[in-house]
Amino acid sequence: MILKGLYIFLGTLTFVLGSIGIVMPLIPTTPFWLLTTYFYAKGSKRFHTWFTSTKLYKKHLKTFAEHRAMTLNQKLRLLLFVDVMLMFPFFILPYGFVKPLVIILIISKYTYFFTAVKTIKPQTKASISL
Repeated sequence: MILKGLYIFLGTLTFVLGSIGIVMPLIPTTPFWLLTTYFYAKGSKRFHTWFTSTKLYKKHLKTFAEHRAMTLNQKLRLLLFVDVMLMFPFFILPYGFVKPLVIILIISKYTYFFTAVKTIKPQTKASISL
């Protein structure tokens, strides 16, 4: 019972953060809403059903969640945002192991997104989600 409540709380928190990301370019919308989907699925069938029926979910996440596919523009925006976030520890932290670790993370993320996540054209996005 407590764990389900925690999942619902985390789902709501990630939903709010993702929603703020719509108007604030430094906060990523899609990753937070993917977490929202996960947390709501774990916490409450009702919350999960509500979230997956919203226009926000259908517009931004449905294709990825169901088909592991994104447009090139979506991939690049997400990857570049994460690159910017990874540059903070790369340049700020004085520890010698941080720089190679950040480089490995960047290479791994690009490898994953361009090998495991299909790239689709924007106009085919609608046909895939049917």
